[in-house]
Amino acid sequence: MLHQASVPGFLRTILIILLIYYGLKVLSRLFAPFLIKYAAKKAEEKFGGQFSQFQQKQQESMKKEGEVSIDKMPNKKSSNKELGEYVDYEEID
Repeated sequence: MLHQASVPGFLRTILIILLIYYGLKVLSRLFAPFLIKYAAKKAEEKFGGQFSQFQQKQQESMKKEGEVSIDKMPNKKSSNKELGEYVDYEEID
């Protein structure tokens, strides 16, 4: 059995959609400043933590004058035997 849509039902649906849309718009204007403040506070805490870690590392790395410290050993280049043999050549004019 088929049901046909009535005009008052259609208008009521459109009215509900518009009320929800404008309601969300008003609520977002009310709560947006609080959400932005919360996000800014979290970002400040995150960046502050990273900055304090950087300062601690920098203070640890400060050494007496003349003291030598090596943080990382250089990587040794390994020769790859599969590349082939190097041939020295001269250009002939």
